[in-house]
Amino acid sequence: MKLIALDLDGTTLNSKKEISEENIIAIKKAQQHGHIVMALSGRSQKSIMAEMTKYGLTCPIGASNGTILFADEKLLDLFSLTQSQIQKIALELEKEGVPYNFTTNTGSFAPKDWGDRLEKILSSGRVPAEYFDNEHYKMFTTHPSVYGHSLFDQVEEIINSEEFTILKFLNVSLDPEQKKRLQQSFESIEDINIASSSPFNLEVTHIDGHKGNGLKRMARHFGIPVEDTIAIGDEKNDIPMFNVAGLSIAMGNAEEEVKQHSDIVTLTNDENGVAYAIEKYILKDSYVVKT
Repeated sequence: MKLIALDLDGTTLNSKKEISEENIIAIKKAQQHGHIVMALSGRSQKSIMAEMTKYGLTCPIGASNGTILFADEKLLDLFSLTQSQIQKIALELEKEGVPYNFTTNTGSFAPKDWGDRLEKILSSGRVPAEYFDNEHYKMFTTHPSVYGHSLFDQVEEIINSEEFTILKFLNVSLDPEQKKRLQQSFESIEDINIASSSPFNLEVTHIDGHKGNGLKRMARHFGIPVEDTIAIGDEKNDIPMFNVAGLSIAMGNAEEEVKQHSDIVTLTNDENGVAYAIEKYILKDSYVVKT
């Protein structure tokens, strides 16, 4: 038995944000052979569940980059940010005026002026032309209300409430200089993890809230040795699970840095790279790990 951790966007989903029939068949075939397939994504639990349901897939989930883990209809683990970390992160985001959202134990939230913040950046002339052609651009620049996020007037409404546990902040940093400033500010905050799932976003979680820990915790739950785990992904936030997995597989569409952290490179997400990897390297057990 192996544990196969699949990233979603840019990996299991193609550039049209769909899971192909080929990928669906391969995932179900792996499950039928006794393997555990989990979705390990930067998306929220609600968003991942919606995708799985849409395509008739049932699997364990690692949401918000592995900060919250579900299997067998129960919560396994939750890595939340501390109140001090939350206050510092929110302060920096508000200071820069960037569009952002955050995921909590009960749902996701974004500022009411999210659209105005985005428009200000887009009209600044500081957005690199290649960003508009990136396959993740539409997803990250779609208003959070479309994804069912709740909107707030003042961030203090949420972060000072004892009702919510904040798992992840995500901001859209289309201005490279602004992204650089934010990253430098975040790096001064102790015990947080900073990741990115596109050239123009930053994702901030607790230091233990990353895909590497998510993969290890899920493997422990199912009694699967770490050496029998496989991770498939395409972006920098997948590198932590690549560093943990017994076999790491980068998508053909992944950035070069991500490929350098992988053992094998499969086809692109528009060429059913997940199905190809499952069939060739997992079901046929045909691979040699590089040294």
